[in-house]
This record gives sequence, structure tokens and C-alpha cells, in this order.
Amino acid sequence: MPSKLQNEGVFAIVAAMALAALVACGQTVRTEVFVARAEKAFAGAWQKFQSDTNSADAACEFGRASSELAELATNDTQRAEVARRGIAVCRQLLAKEPDSAPGHYYLAMNLGQLAQADAPSLTAYRLVHEVEHEFKTAAALNVRLDYGGPARTLGLLYYQAPGWPLSVGSKSKAREWLERAATLAPDYPENQLNLAEAQLKWRERKKLEATLKKLDAIWPVARTNLTGEAWQESWQEWDSRRAALKADYRRIYAAKP
Repeated sequence: MPSKLQNEGVFAIVAAMALAALVACGQTVRTEVFVARAEKAFAGAWQKFQSDTNSADAACEFGRASSELAELATNDTQRAEVARRGIAVCRQLLAKEPDSAPGHYYLAMNLGQLAQADAPSLTAYRLVHEVEHEFKTAAALNVRLDYGGPARTLGLLYYQAPGWPLSVGSKSKAREWLERAATLAPDYPENQLNLAEAQLKWRERKKLEATLKKLDAIWPVARTNLTGEAWQESWQEWDSRRAALKADYRRIYAAKP
């Protein structure tokens, strides 16, 4: 059983999972419009899955929709309920198709949401390790899934979680996976944002400046390519994070050579 110190670290670990488990990680802005869209997508995906429970595509769609709705939940009861439904469907899929990369990926997403809902608890503590395992399995099967999603989420997990012996956090592993995600899908804004935010925290100025230049270069192209209702929430978050990143960079380095 974990020590008192380990129990005190659970909340921080699970808070990190809220970031790592997201199709839209980071400082998610919860608005009524986005919640309504997530609820509609969840209901539609459930209906589609119920009409063909043997469909891998329908199962994966529901796994994704449940993780997105769980992320927008306003209370832990709702978050846990939605996440558990996603977990059940993903496990059902993996029982039939154990090599389904999306199955493992969305299972990890929903497990992360359940961990957040259950924290602080021994259950949440244990779930973090299961999340890590599922993301690593997804990465081994198809690391390019969801714009390098398995690499991106692993990087965030190692970046945000406390280190040993409290949890799985690791600066070296975080750097490895965040850089890998940025290399796998360099034009995806979140990959570069995550890497830049970590580089700022680690005070890696030269690397950060190179990543900021990449962000400036890809931003207008991504704005053109990633359009429509489905991307509105992501852009709201990304714009906010980019502005904060640049402000922090100026605050820390403006007066330094």
C-alpha cells in the first residue's frame, strides 16, 4: 500500500492525466456550446455502436466520444459514469481485436478520466500505471494515430506526473516522447505547443526559440487545414496557450542576452 507521501501525490498525478488523456489536452475551455456538441456526439456514437456492437469503427468512435465528454464533465460522478462506459466498450473491442491501436489509445483516454474522477484514492494511483501501459501499447501498434497521439499523450504523462517513487514522471522520457510527437506530426499545433511549454519550464532557451519559430510557421497553414466545427474548441485552447507561451517567454527572456 502506498505511503502517506504517495497518497498526497495522487491528486497531482491524476491532474496530469486530465491533460494527458485528452484529444484536447491543456487548458480546456468549458462552454455550453462545446458540452452540447460533445453530448450529441456521445449519444450518436452510442446509437451507432448499439446498432452494430461488432463494429470496430463504431467502438472506437464511442471510445473517443466518451473520453471527450468525460473531459467536459462538470462533476466527478458524471465523469466516472461516462468514462466507465467508454472503458467497457474499448475492453470489449480489445477482447476481439487485441492489436487495435485505437482501442488501446481510447481505453487509456477513458482510464485517465476515471482516475481523475476517483482521485485521491489507491484506485486512481493504480490507474495511472494502466494508462501508461495502454498508451505505450498504442504507440507500439501505431504511433502516428491521431497526429502522433500515443507519443503526445505519453510525453504529457511523463512531463506532468511526479517522478519515482510517487509515479511515472520522468524528464528524459517526457523529452523523448514530446520530441517524437513533434517529429511525427510537425504541422499539428498541439505537438509543438506541448514541446515548447516543456522547453520553457526546463529553461531550454535555444530549443524553445526554435520550436516557437516552427509554431509561427505552421500556424497559418494549420488554420487553413484544420477547420470547421470539430476544431473550434481546439483552436480556442491553442490560441490561448500560444499567447500565454509567448508572454511567458518575453517575461523570462526579454531582458537577457
